[in-house]
Amino acid sequence: MTNGNRLALAALVIFLGGCAAKGPTPIVATSTITAASVAASIGAETITSMPTGAVPASQATLPASQATLPASQATLPAAATRAPVAAAPQVFPTGPLTPLAANQANPLVVAALTPPADLWDRIRRGYAMPDLTNDLVLDRERWYASRPDYIERMTERSSKYLFHIVEELERRNMPTELALLPFIESAFNPQAVSSAKAAGMWQFMPATGKHFELKQNAFRDDRRDVLASTRAALDYLQKLHRMFGDWHLALAAYNWGEGSVGRAIERNRKAGLATGYEDLKMPAETRMYVPKLQAVKNIVLDPNKLNTVLPVIENHPYFQSVEITRDIDVAMAAKLADVALDDFKALNPSAHKPVILAAGTPQILLPWDNAATFRANLQANANRQLASWTAWQAPSTMRPADVARKVGMAEADLRAVNQIPNGMVIKAGSTVLVRRSAQVREDVAEAIADNAQLSLGHQQLQVRQIVRAGKNDNVAKLARRYKVTASSVAQWNKLTESSALKHGQRVTVFLPARAGATVMRSASTRATARSKQKPVRVARD
Repeated sequence: MTNGNRLALAALVIFLGGCAAKGPTPIVATSTITAASVAASIGAETITSMPTGAVPASQATLPASQATLPASQATLPAAATRAPVAAAPQVFPTGPLTPLAANQANPLVVAALTPPADLWDRIRRGYAMPDLTNDLVLDRERWYASRPDYIERMTERSSKYLFHIVEELERRNMPTELALLPFIESAFNPQAVSSAKAAGMWQFMPATGKHFELKQNAFRDDRRDVLASTRAALDYLQKLHRMFGDWHLALAAYNWGEGSVGRAIERNRKAGLATGYEDLKMPAETRMYVPKLQAVKNIVLDPNKLNTVLPVIENHPYFQSVEITRDIDVAMAAKLADVALDDFKALNPSAHKPVILAAGTPQILLPWDNAATFRANLQANANRQLASWTAWQAPSTMRPADVARKVGMAEADLRAVNQIPNGMVIKAGSTVLVRRSAQVREDVAEAIADNAQLSLGHQQLQVRQIVRAGKNDNVAKLARRYKVTASSVAQWNKLTESSALKHGQRVTVFLPARAGATVMRSASTRATARSKQKPVRVARD
């Protein structure tokens, strides 16, 4: 027996002896084990030869007092026995082995790892909605197939956005044919605006857009934003699918409104009728909505069958997001990225003003290969002012002409850049876009960039009247008398607000047409008035 085996056996005997001394737990024993028998098998020699790192010889020799147990502890009572344990069942086969025939083998099926040939192929692989088959679908298939130029324009526009939409759908485990929905909504035109004021390629109404956190202010409209509107549209579609449990009904609700679809379902339920998409009574536009999508889906599935050609759209990203930290003109951003202005606007359609305010729009989208060019050029122009526009808030209700004069712009330019029609005034607190001078060093603050609104009102019809100044009158006194501002009186008469007036001096004022006569009568005791009834439109401060 080796030294190692002897030590192990000694330790076992000590352990068993200790267990017997501590408690009455019976231990199975088929023979009596004594310390003397263990000692005889181990021997009295001392282990002196050990490998490097082993226990030192001084610690390897068991003292006789520890190696020899009292007979009362080392001997297990024969009565402390248990019933024999049943033998474990055999776990190996018995009998002769029979080889498997070749056709009996059933290996696991391995999914093909062939990547999609292009983005259209990837979309086809993710189809998950039930097909709709009816005459309306056939009608729309013929309509699209007969307009190859229209399909070409739509698909060309879609090539910028489709990859991102498909990625988002797959990430949410949604049917990929929903990526084709903007073909129906807007022909993939992010600048599209409907007669009902729905905007963007997903066609969000203003209120619905606000509900899904799409900012709409004086400087941007996130209903047109590629990333934000796609996120909101998929959120909305998921909500509708959870609500109705059916993709066709969810699409009908996206077009017609969830309340309208819910009421139509309830009417059918009360009448004992079916409540599927084709069973509901709905407007013609909604009735054609799903058939249109099904027709486009069928064209993408098998364009040859419908004599249609789809341009190749590669299965890789078209754009990437780039951070900006400074206000920058749209034209300047396109130039720094070496991108055509129209292409830049197509990727950043929410910026409907000629400047992008970094505090409100901290990122822009650029074609994948142009992002690095933009970053390098932006760094090279780090010390240069990149924005020629800024925001200005009206302290009071003002005419566009007055604002233009105050900020040093031509009235026509102010109206054009802020889309102010004729006959309107700019209400107090409104924010307008104005030219940024070289002296303005700070960019637009976040509070304005995120919340700016332009409120317009109709100009009041006012009457130009000529009045005469009283004794000791000045511009301020006369203005108070006729309930207009001193600055207006000064402006109308090319005076200063502190100018003194001679007794009887003719002064031009503009008064509301209805109140003009009343004001004139109340002032007649203090000054002689004469008016020319020539109506004009002016703003009141």
